[in-house]
Amino acid sequence: MSNEALQEKIRRFLDGSVYAVAGASTNREKYGNKVLRCYMQHGYEVYPVNPRADQVEGRPAFPDLASLPVRPHGVSFVTPPAVTRTMVEQALALGIENLWMQPGAEDDEAIAAAEKAGANVIARGPCLLVTLGFRDE
Repeated sequence: MSNEALQEKIRRFLDGSVYAVAGASTNREKYGNKVLRCYMQHGYEVYPVNPRADQVEGRPAFPDLASLPVRPHGVSFVTPPAVTRTMVEQALALGIENLWMQPGAEDDEAIAAAEKAGANVIARGPCLLVTLGFRDE
């Protein structure tokens, strides 16, 4: 994929105001927490998705994408590949079209299914933390 094509995918992904982080972590050292805080730092409305947490960074956490109070424009996946696969199926069933698999979360089946469904998929590319800019505070 050309850099221009990747930049267009990123532009489309970030062209919204509401996001979810699948794999949001209560541990501030984990990328699932940093990605959530990155969205917060840049003023996005963001929802943590974590079935084992009541809240993350002071925000109510949701057990899955179907439980969110609104449909997000996009989802960042910071999950093991097998979980990513299940969560991508959920996202597609809910009509969520912008999916960003953070490094390490990529799953070949999930990528293929999402692309076949016409979703805007970012995988095996840059991390949201680098693209938006993250301050670890």
